[in-house]
Amino acid sequence: MTSFHSPSGASSLFSTDQKIRVGSLDALRSSRTVFLGRNVFGSVHSLPPSSSSSSSIQAVSTPAKPETAKSTKRSKVEIIKEKSNFIRYPLNEELLTEAPNVNESAVQLIKFHGSYQQYNREERGGRSYSFMLRTKNPSGKVPNQLYLTMDDLADEFGIGTLRLTTRQTFQLHGVLKHNLKTVMSSIIKNMGSTLGACGDLNRNVLAPAAPYVKKEYLFAQETADNIAALLSPQSGFYYDMWVDGEQFMTAEAPEVVEARNDNSHGTNFVDSPEPIYGTQFLPRKFKIAVTVPTDNSVDLLTNDIGVVVVSDDNGEPQGFNIYVGGGMGRTHRMESTFARIAEPLGYVPKEDILYAVKAIVVTQREHGRRDDRKYSRMKYLLSSWGIEKFRDVVEQYYGKKFESTRDLPEWEFKSYLGWHEQGDGAWFCGLHVDSGRVGGIMKKTLREVIEKYKLDVRITPNQNIVLCDIKSEWKRPITTVLAQAGLLQPEFVDPLNQTAMACPAFPLCPLAITEAERGIPSILKRVRAMFEKVGLEYDDSVVVRVTGCPNGCARPYMAEVGLVGDGPNSYQVWLGGTPNQTQIARAFMDKVKIQDFEKVFEPLFYNWKLGRQAKESFGEFTTRMGFEKLKELISTYEGSPQ
Repeated sequence: MTSFHSPSGASSLFSTDQKIRVGSLDALRSSRTVFLGRNVFGSVHSLPPSSSSSSSIQAVSTPAKPETAKSTKRSKVEIIKEKSNFIRYPLNEELLTEAPNVNESAVQLIKFHGSYQQYNREERGGRSYSFMLRTKNPSGKVPNQLYLTMDDLADEFGIGTLRLTTRQTFQLHGVLKHNLKTVMSSIIKNMGSTLGACGDLNRNVLAPAAPYVKKEYLFAQETADNIAALLSPQSGFYYDMWVDGEQFMTAEAPEVVEARNDNSHGTNFVDSPEPIYGTQFLPRKFKIAVTVPTDNSVDLLTNDIGVVVVSDDNGEPQGFNIYVGGGMGRTHRMESTFARIAEPLGYVPKEDILYAVKAIVVTQREHGRRDDRKYSRMKYLLSSWGIEKFRDVVEQYYGKKFESTRDLPEWEFKSYLGWHEQGDGAWFCGLHVDSGRVGGIMKKTLREVIEKYKLDVRITPNQNIVLCDIKSEWKRPITTVLAQAGLLQPEFVDPLNQTAMACPAFPLCPLAITEAERGIPSILKRVRAMFEKVGLEYDDSVVVRVTGCPNGCARPYMAEVGLVGDGPNSYQVWLGGTPNQTQIARAFMDKVKIQDFEKVFEPLFYNWKLGRQAKESFGEFTTRMGFEKLKELISTYEGSPQ
């Protein structure tokens, strides 16, 4: 069994006049030797990365430990990863037992394979365990064959529904342990994968779902595919587990292989089965999005890395702006945890993007915290170091200086709902799906249309679905049959619903504090009723996002109205996001009971109608007014005049 320690992490705290020298890890023959200068860790957000335990191989060479220094222990998950033989043990043994569940170590490891263990929290008298599977679909691309397979698997092995996620993937709920291998192998053999959809590594790479035949869009999607391939695990644990070692990998672009193998700046573990990840992978999940100027359908600034195509005056892609340090997850009543939006890092020419992304990932691998998982996302490293120090360290792994970011036009949220020309003579049709839940007659009808016309599909970051490559003569019959199943054109869908999102929450999510997906339909109806009562127009919409806990899967901290579960039938209210998702919201009120929503929101909507400036969104209005004034408006509100 392999049990080498990760290359990350100093073994102690150092005084400010000492330097940390990252040396080579002999056990994995890494050739890294980088001087980082002074240790600037030390704030409440940014204690030093974890040390190895005394029994494991040290990953850094350091000065003599000061007498006052204390070693920082690693989290339990770090030790599980270390002892797992590259994410195999004990999951491989646990899958063979008669028990309906797997043990704690295997629960952590199966995430890397794209699955979470769950149970129905509303059942009494015992736990009925099942597994949620999440696919990995860069740019949200789903081939026809894979869609039909997922549709079949949901009926045969799941709960009869498919869920479209906020990261352009499928989630399949309710799979029993003894069916896992059948379901996983079916996905793999039908042009799909769940590898790395969860776990401490790069997750699904987002890109605009629109199948435009335009240079910028095609280049963004190609870049997303290449980044996903670059950061995909290489040690074979996934295929060993689910298809007995048979490989089902597509051919990789030569530039991907070259970038992965390049070790000219000490980024790799030489001769390791995981040249980028090593035995320890990353400290936590890692999220990347790629897009084109103006198109913020991907919620760019919520990602660890945001990548934007920059083109010349002729529309030819030349390079990329890179943004770093976004992330949504936080913990209630712990101000040291926070949501954060990404900030500009720099510009790179297009041929360097894979090397730059790899350098950022390695910086997080080496310096992200591994002792306390609440602070292990890269946003906390950015918050601790500041962008200048972060850029300096990344440049050592990149081997070049970043250029200044290029100016870009204003961002817009693009839903891609309705009919659009692709640019090659065909059409695509974007369909709104409430909270991404595909079931019932909607599921049956989508299946019929996708199968009959042999359509490929795309999943959007707003939990919707796009049907691609539709001939002009198919538009009318497809529109008719979809409408009969409730899949309407956007002019017949309430604008509130078009931009709203919710996470699954109850009954299966183990982290949920209150309702989200099941609660948002009535919440949106009540918002619409308040709009009508105070005299707002139908098109006067606000972005509403609801999550059952503070982890932020539906990105509520970017919404104009973010509702974050903080107790039974209770929400923390966040205000101040913008319709184009470029400004982070702030916590406005805690413990607002669902029955009291009108008391809070009706006065705000009424005063927005009365006092807004030209084209001022609700989020911009709440920011301009300030929270003290908003609370005063609520407390003095006597109802809107009829």
